[in-house]
Amino acid sequence: MTPLDSLNLTPSPRAVELRARLVEFMHDHVFPAEAEYHAYRAAAGPGDHTLPPVIEELKKEARRRELWNLFLPAFSGISQLDYAGLAEVTGWSLELAPEAINGQAPDTGNMELLHLFGTDEQKKQWLDPLMDGTIRSVFVMTEKDVASSDASNIETSIVRDGDEYVINGRKWWSSGAADERARVFIVMGKTAPDAAKHRQQSMILVPRDTPGLTIVRDVPVFGRHDQHGHCEVELRDVRVPVDSLLGEEGAGFAMAQARLGPGRIHHCMRALGAAERALSLLVDRASSRIAFGKPLAEQGLVQAGIAESRIEINQARLLCQHASAVIDTHGNKAAAPLVSQAKVAVPRIASQVIDRAIQVYGGAGVSDDVPLAAMYGWHRAMRIFDGPDEVHLRTIAKNELRRSTRLA
Repeated sequence: MTPLDSLNLTPSPRAVELRARLVEFMHDHVFPAEAEYHAYRAAAGPGDHTLPPVIEELKKEARRRELWNLFLPAFSGISQLDYAGLAEVTGWSLELAPEAINGQAPDTGNMELLHLFGTDEQKKQWLDPLMDGTIRSVFVMTEKDVASSDASNIETSIVRDGDEYVINGRKWWSSGAADERARVFIVMGKTAPDAAKHRQQSMILVPRDTPGLTIVRDVPVFGRHDQHGHCEVELRDVRVPVDSLLGEEGAGFAMAQARLGPGRIHHCMRALGAAERALSLLVDRASSRIAFGKPLAEQGLVQAGIAESRIEINQARLLCQHASAVIDTHGNKAAAPLVSQAKVAVPRIASQVIDRAIQVYGGAGVSDDVPLAAMYGWHRAMRIFDGPDEVHLRTIAKNELRRSTRLA
């Protein structure tokens, strides 16, 4: 691993300029749109997954400001380190900002897969409209009946039959599947169950309207149904042409790891953005709320919580920046231990900061009058998706046990 003192964590001048432009966009357009977004969703009800129209307005404004497709270095011209700071800003308003700049999960990871491994025809059919923001996509890997923390466990079968593949399986936590704009599903399953453990899996592209693909239900997160949904999906005798295979047979596991490296850092940076907003809300509430004759901000326990939050956020940001810089200079594999460290540390810290803000807000903190309850639910879930804490801790420990015990 590259020593810390050899890494330059300074963002490029272009990234600095983009961040200033993005911050302005957040204050002038995104924050003012939040009330309209939530009013539309409340009126539509939890079973409705249509997109509030205000998002399309934000997308037009983001494109006008050239804040579009910044996540993919091949298109944006900026590094992962540069994008990390931008992803953090979008985390200030997680439901609106990432999609407004076409930087939302799971589409970013799916676009990276298509960019890296897709054929020219696959790119024309799916990558181009995804990059244009006219469709969305789904990544279909997690299964209910197996421990999906070990992706080699998946049981969905992908069997070749002449010039078609036949897919059978049941998935869940397929994020985005409830939104009708999601036109393509990237399904991970086994093409060679008797092969070496990490050569059994493949990925295949399945259009939404393919017979046999059924959206069973949208699964709520802590009782909350997100606009795009997190769905249970059944695939029963789903047939697609052989040219629907993404990459090569047996490459699915490796492709998943290539997808998850930068994606995990993007998730972590957005979580830091949420933590920053929670801290801002905490400070505002503590400064304005009077209890026992003085502002809460004058209470020692509240001051300690504010101080701890600032320390934790700054520490976590440096860890994410370090991981991003290693991805830029040495690739995903070299950065994997750092990415695992960030994936454990950041959701914990974000949840702690948000929890402190909830406590200072009192009853309002657990209501929907402020965004803290929704923020807490999502960032608590982060300790499970994209690899649970326990798996990443195992990876970190194994890396330490392989290292020389000689101090250097």
